[in-house]
Amino acid sequence: MGPMNDERITSPAAVLLDLDGTLVDTVGTRIEAWMRTFGEHDIPADRRFVAELIGADGKRLAHEVAARDGRTLDEDAAEGIDARSGQIYSELNTDPRPLPGVTDFLDAVESAGLPWAVATSSRREQVGRSVAALRRATEPRIVDGSSVRRAKPAPDLLLAAAATIHVDPAACWCVGDSTWDMRAAVAAGMTPLAVLAGSAVSADALAAAGAQLTVERIDHLIPMLERPMNR
Repeated sequence: MGPMNDERITSPAAVLLDLDGTLVDTVGTRIEAWMRTFGEHDIPADRRFVAELIGADGKRLAHEVAARDGRTLDEDAAEGIDARSGQIYSELNTDPRPLPGVTDFLDAVESAGLPWAVATSSRREQVGRSVAALRRATEPRIVDGSSVRRAKPAPDLLLAAAATIHVDPAACWCVGDSTWDMRAAVAAGMTPLAVLAGSAVSADALAAAGAQLTVERIDHLIPMLERPMNR
């Protein structure tokens, strides 16, 4: 899949970006952390099933994997499993790298004078190393899962991020790699755009979740950033 320029996509007033699998190559590390966590708790977990849940709220992920084994977790148990997965992830995530095209894309967003923010379901203490790997001149705005009561696929996280940068949600792009990102963007009334470079799911699944366009690499979206405003 090469660079694409879909004329149906309106240029944005701001860009909201998922972190894991969208900006940094950490999805595999996330999956491994969850698999080890479920192993510690003697909960059978299918790696592909876990992969499809990456990007959702961690407590939801814990509930769904347990339910697949016929178990019901109370909120304290789900919270504990989510927290433990975060601890293991932090231990494993020693050298995160930006995904292909990310640096060029962020440079283009900033050159166009567009505000942008990271909107991630992750806990705040898990994002520092990955954000630092982006090597931006100034610290990006970050809205994390602890900022809202309901994480993705609820729209709360994205709406909070739009409020942080003072932009109408309808004028925002939401760029992500998971079905949860796309569903949250639809619910928030944003333009959902999907990138496959770090994704654990297929282009078909992303489109079914609401992606208006799916690209192989995030820098393939640059021509649409540079198009004159169409609002």
